[in-house]
Amino acid sequence: MPDWLGIEGRRVLVAGGAGTLGAALVGGFLEQGAVVGVLDVSQDGLAALDERVAVRGEVDLSDPESSRAAVAGARDELGGLDVFVHCVGISDRRPIEDYSAAEWDRILAVNLTSAFHTATEAAVGMRAQGRGRIVFFSSVAGRSGHKHHGPYAATKGAINQLMRVIAHEYAADGVTANAVAPGYMDTTLTREYLAANPAKRAALVELIPAGRFGNLAEVVGPVLFLCSEQASFITGQVLYIDGGRTIV
Repeated sequence: MPDWLGIEGRRVLVAGGAGTLGAALVGGFLEQGAVVGVLDVSQDGLAALDERVAVRGEVDLSDPESSRAAVAGARDELGGLDVFVHCVGISDRRPIEDYSAAEWDRILAVNLTSAFHTATEAAVGMRAQGRGRIVFFSSVAGRSGHKHHGPYAATKGAINQLMRVIAHEYAADGVTANAVAPGYMDTTLTREYLAANPAKRAALVELIPAGRFGNLAEVVGPVLFLCSEQASFITGQVLYIDGGRTIV
């Protein structure tokens, strides 16, 4: 079958690529023949990645100087950068009055500050070569006012706007910027979280028109598409991968 996506040989960097979702993305890009680098704070996660990963950088992406330097260094090692995916995020679910100033600052630093600095460094290099794809991981929480998601939801809403501005500023340079916003996903962490509360899981499924949680492959495919040659005229968009959750 022809390389319909046009990803084979592309140089890809995934920030947060050692987590559950990030590792699935890395596998998807590798299967398409991309040359892949990963930046992550987890040394163990990096070590566990597919042996085909070309670049592994251990870095705290919440630190602006370190994150920019890590992207620049990975770009040099890869010989350029065609695709950048920001898949970094933490959440701590509680009422808004229960967050300390330090907890608020930490969530913003990990989720949003890292997105700004890594994507900026990636975009500048892509502009110089006249092409590139940037994809952010947002969330349905960036659109909807779910309880106990205050700082997390704020960062995801901000990422959507950051993405739109980048898309506007770099569109004429052949660089696209988009976001994907997954809904409830059937991951190990989700299963563990809901294992003791089947009624909670049933209540969440009831909110999804598709009648089920999504799976990792259903997130990887749309990301690959947005990073492909087929998506060259798609920019500034948030793609909800939620089984219809946001339409009701």
